[in-house]
Amino acid sequence: MAADAISTALKRGTGLAIVWAIILILCGILSLSLPMIAGISTAIVLSVLIIIAGIVHLTTAPVSRGFGGYLWRTLVGIVYIIGGIWLISHPILGLVSFTFVLGIIFLIEGIFSIISFFPLRRNAGSGWLLFDGLITVLLAFLILDHWPSSAAWAVATIVGINLFISGITRLMALLAVRRFLNVAAA
Repeated sequence: MAADAISTALKRGTGLAIVWAIILILCGILSLSLPMIAGISTAIVLSVLIIIAGIVHLTTAPVSRGFGGYLWRTLVGIVYIIGGIWLISHPILGLVSFTFVLGIIFLIEGIFSIISFFPLRRNAGSGWLLFDGLITVLLAFLILDHWPSSAAWAVATIVGINLFISGITRLMALLAVRRFLNVAAA
């Protein structure tokens, strides 16, 4: 009876994760369909997040230990807010900057995914983790090799491909878990 409850809970959890994987796939397709709009939108969203981070730094500065911590958080918060406002005012230049940062992030993400594959290589669906890592490293090299000339379309295209591939890999891995649960339940 306890095994049935665990199996049901795992199936429910994988069901929600499958929905998330499908959302990732759809967002990837949307980003690939409208690259310029998606690229500028991404730059604006990231600018807003930087402003929010600045506000968080300012609001948490008073609880910092000592005057040095207070001063540091206040200065960082002000720099974040000014930088975020500048980026939101210049979304194309922000997009060029974010393109470079995204290339670096993808390179690190891909390397970590590849490294994460090795301890899990005997598990069902682990090959998808390796595939995701290799594609992410390839995307990082593509974005960094053509930077800054391709920044206008690269962010949306690269993010779209990454979202699409990540959604597919998660979906395939989750379906492998589902098949395992169904075989174990039988």
